[in-house]
Formats: sequence, C-alpha cells, structure tokens
Amino acid sequence: MARIDAHQHFWQFDPVRDAWIGDDMAVIQRDFLPADLAPVLQQHGFDGCVVVQSDQAEAENEFQLANAAAHDFIKGVVGWVDLQAPNVAERLAYYSQFAKLKGFRHVLQGEADRALMLKPSFRRGIGALAAHGFTYDVLIFPDQLGFAAELAAAFPNQPFVVDHLAKPRIKDQLIEEWARDIRAVAAHGNVSCKVSGMVTEADWQHWQPADFQPYLDVVFEAFGPSRVLYGSDWPVCNVAGGYARALGILEAYMQPFSAAEQAQFWGDNAAAFYQLTH
Repeated sequence: MARIDAHQHFWQFDPVRDAWIGDDMAVIQRDFLPADLAPVLQQHGFDGCVVVQSDQAEAENEFQLANAAAHDFIKGVVGWVDLQAPNVAERLAYYSQFAKLKGFRHVLQGEADRALMLKPSFRRGIGALAAHGFTYDVLIFPDQLGFAAELAAAFPNQPFVVDHLAKPRIKDQLIEEWARDIRAVAAHGNVSCKVSGMVTEADWQHWQPADFQPYLDVVFEAFGPSRVLYGSDWPVCNVAGGYARALGILEAYMQPFSAAEQAQFWGDNAAAFYQLTH
C-alpha cells in the first residue's frame, strides 16, 4: 500500500501573481519547493504526492512538470489549461505526452460567473478530457455545488474530484445546505472527494478536532470509503496549524475504519483516481 498526499502545491512566490496569499497568510508568502515537502512526507510516512496548480497559466504546467521530472516522489501533476479555448483539444493532445500530467483544474471558486462550468465553451473543454484519460479537480465554494452536480451528470464517464469538501463554512458551523448539496454531488458515481483544506475553513487560531467531525461524517457517508482521498493542502495548511496537526485530525477520525478502508483513504483511492503508475 502506497500512502499518497493527493493535494499539495509548489510555488516561487510572486506577490502580484499570488495575490490570493494576503497578509493574513504571511507565513506562506515565500517559496515552497519539493525540497521543502520531501522531509515532511517522509516524516509522516507518505510515499508520494500529487501537486495541484495554483496559477492559471500554462507556464504553471512547465514548472510543475519540471519539478515532477526531477523528484520521483511527485507522482502526479494537476495542471491548468484554458478549457474554453478553441484549440483546447490540441493543447490536451500536447499534454498527453507527459506521463505525470494526470488532469486539470480551474479556480472556479473565484469566478464572477458562478455557473461558468456549465457554459457551452467550458463544457466542450470538459468533454475533451476523456480522450486522453485526464481527470478534473473541481475547486468550488458551497454555492456552486448544484452546478457541479449538473456537470457530473452531463459527463458520466469523466472522473471528477471535489477539492477541499467544497469548502464548507466550518468556522461558522454552517452545515445543512452544504450537506444536502454535497450528497447530491456524491450521488454521481464518477465524483470523488478530497478530504483536504479543512483547517483553513475553520477558525485558524482556535479550531478543535471536534469541529470537523460533522463534516467528515457527511462526506464519508455520502461518498463511501472508495471515493475519498487524503490531501494535506500543504503549504496552505501552515496558516492554520501546519501539516502534522491537520493530519492528526484525520488519523484520529480513521481509527474505527477497517484496514482496507484506511488503505483506500490514505493512498489507494488517489492511485486509482489519478492512475499513479509512475
């Protein structure tokens, strides 16, 4: 069994490009590169990771693929491509030559058009992914879950994974609408969920492990043990306690699960979803 961190980031910090990293996140206003993560993964018994885009430009793919080529522990890359571009099929064909490029993501949570994912041009791009076996990471806020369910229904053979539980408002203890909507998404068997990014949706300074249990219960019940993936969201998790503390929430939560279910969560599901064979 391989243990895989299915969601983390590398960047060379640029205050203009990375403006989303505000002064309240000063602890991550610096470079984070493979040499920084390798000892953290090793310390916690992980065999590899999947790096996910944080910049919406094709230069991001070049940067992350170079990192992956130089470090065997980087098992996969989730990149960015303009899914609405007329030449998206050509770009996807180009990227299919890179074995470690597993899929793509767009920062849908930041779009003024909350239903951008349902536009014909965007859907055309989504429809082109399957020809190359590419996955799609769905980065949204809870208000977009209904659109995500509609997208999943329109492409039943496309593997989707919802990042960060769709960012429920844990700090405000809001759960009912999110729970209803995440269950509707989970009803589509082609959708998985990354159990990641939770601590940054909680009270950064004062969260307790118990704050997360109701949200975890919903996700594990809705998706089942075969469609949940562990992800750290490192280094973003450093703004709210760091890798070890965030990991500890899930190590405790997973204790009652069978050995087989734990193996699925800690790596097997990620390996299957992203086809991590390299």
